[in-house]
Amino acid sequence: MLKELFTAALGMQNQHTKLEVTANNLANANTSGYKRSEAFERNLIDARANFYNTPGDLEQNDPPIGSYVDYSAGSFNQTENQLDVAIENKGFFALQDGEGKKFLTRAGRFKVTEDGTITAMDGKTLLGKEGPINVFQEFMEEGTANMDVRSLEIRINEKGQVYANAKEVGSIPVFKPQDEKTLQRISNSEFIATNWSEIEELDESQITLRQGWLEGSYVNVVNEMIEMIELQRMFEAGSKVIKTNDDT
Repeated sequence: MLKELFTAALGMQNQHTKLEVTANNLANANTSGYKRSEAFERNLIDARANFYNTPGDLEQNDPPIGSYVDYSAGSFNQTENQLDVAIENKGFFALQDGEGKKFLTRAGRFKVTEDGTITAMDGKTLLGKEGPINVFQEFMEEGTANMDVRSLEIRINEKGQVYANAKEVGSIPVFKPQDEKTLQRISNSEFIATNWSEIEELDESQITLRQGWLEGSYVNVVNEMIEMIELQRMFEAGSKVIKTNDDT
């Protein structure tokens, strides 16, 4: 195969990957706690060496491009919802699913289940310092029955203490990985730690939470649209190079 065809095809694959990353960023422009992904190009020499692993075949890891997540904080939006919480500085909330798997997220939109447990909107349990936080626990111990979450005034102070009708029912910890590069994105706003032992719980002096606020997506729609237009033009240029060489 002509060298020019390989070169143009490799460039088009890079642009295609970047287009997918940019399109995903745009699709999550309104997703709370979403962190923008960015594509980058690796060493071309490594890619050239990979081409010779299997003659005639293009392997998945051959294109010299990868992606990373930018963990910068998004803008804060006031919602006045007592179960919306934003982390003002670094760190993540910890969630746990029914199988015991732990997740990290910056999306602080929570709800209270019928039994009084605070969970994320997808049903994962918000982990407190002593396990799941139940806003009915103190009242059940006092023998109060037929509690209704609508009758509760839930207050979360800036250090994470949770109060239900002025009674403290738990505390929300904030966790920070030693190296954010070890996190793996598993959904638009949730991550898992490849090694949980490298996740540290922040001291209260390092925590500032905002009740009634949500952290928005870290995506600039205008910039993403401009980048998408540029990538589409470069992709089209690569296709014209291939067509010209094929005709030749």
